[in-house]
Amino acid sequence: QVHFVESGGGVVQSGGSLRLSCAAYNFGFINAGMAWYRQAPGKERDLVAQISNFGFSTNYADSVKGRFTISRDNTEKMVYLEMNNLKPEDTAVYYCNEDMPTPYWGQGTQVTVSL
Repeated sequence: QVHFVESGGGVVQSGGSLRLSCAAYNFGFINAGMAWYRQAPGKERDLVAQISNFGFSTNYADSVKGRFTISRDNTEKMVYLEMNNLKPEDTAVYYCNEDMPTPYWGQGTQVTVSL
């Protein structure tokens, strides 16, 4: 069954950095555009960043442009999200999935940014 395992979250102060990782299992990774999503308490899950199947194209939510960078390693079936200059409003559970998301959401990884 397709599934994703996210890691790398934690608690950081405002202005800090984190690097999230996502391992993808049991699907045609190289054929899929991939994305990171996040869900803050009481809010819907939103798209944060997406990357095309060979990594030539990326897109970001306006709120993270210039601060976050998505990348992928097709050999290892991994997706990464480098997050810099973190702000309290970035606090959320972060998930990876295809950019046209499958029903198979992972547990996510919690990112908490304190003042």
